[in-house]
Amino acid sequence: MRLLYEDRVEERAVAVMDLRTQTGDTARAFDGVAGEYHDTNMANPILLEMRTRALATLRRHVAAGAEVLDIGCGPGTDHPALLDAGYVVTAIDASPEMVRQAQRRAAAVGGPHRPTVLCRPVNELRSFAPRQFDAAFSNFGPLNCSPAPFDAACQIHDVLRPGGLLVASVIGRFCPWEVALYLARGQAGRAFLRFRRGPVGVPLKDGTVWTRYISPGACARIFTAAGFSVRHVRALGITAPPPYLEAFALRRPALVRRLFALDDVIGTWPVVRAAGDHFLIVLQRD
Repeated sequence: MRLLYEDRVEERAVAVMDLRTQTGDTARAFDGVAGEYHDTNMANPILLEMRTRALATLRRHVAAGAEVLDIGCGPGTDHPALLDAGYVVTAIDASPEMVRQAQRRAAAVGGPHRPTVLCRPVNELRSFAPRQFDAAFSNFGPLNCSPAPFDAACQIHDVLRPGGLLVASVIGRFCPWEVALYLARGQAGRAFLRFRRGPVGVPLKDGTVWTRYISPGACARIFTAAGFSVRHVRALGITAPPPYLEAFALRRPALVRRLFALDDVIGTWPVVRAAGDHFLIVLQRD
């Protein structure tokens, strides 16, 4: 019995170390691209279309004046829009260099309403007071980088006030464009990369981002178990291409706009919304 107990303690210690390694690797990878990240995001027409829809969803569900926690804020690209919507913004990111970029942008805003930006991963929200925020926002997949998704969901629950909302853009498991593109190239492993279980090491410049690809149904189950209910789900990038096909979008901007308009029509359909490069989900704390 003693040996069995010690084995379990050792397994748990290894698991904790793996989580820390994944968080550290991911933060360092984003450190390496922090200086260029805002500009490359703003130059990508696909990301701009997705960002517009994520922010519109937040504004539709969360009233002006709300205290909003921006989870995985990156270099603060969303902050001008959040402030223009009338939100009081506290932002976190695990990457120190991303936080520095966001803090520089916040300092340029000036005045009492500029964002508060802190270096903190999603699984370290317990340092905030319980029920501190009216809403949380997470854009372009920070929740996919959480090494412990259920724990993150519980911590987000605890920092929201009763009835508070989480609006999140999450990287999905089935991207039709990606499957078709890589099968056409004869790269079946890459075509079905998102179907792997557990964290996947995704290259980012000289680093590795540990990513868990999540379906809308799995995301809903995680957050429902943590005390949320689902308010809204829609797909992003079903007929529209994924962000890494930026060159295609730049060559055919009118076509890409039409494809996103089609996504707006079909993206909430029950079966279709399970697909897409990303999905938008709105969850309410019970």
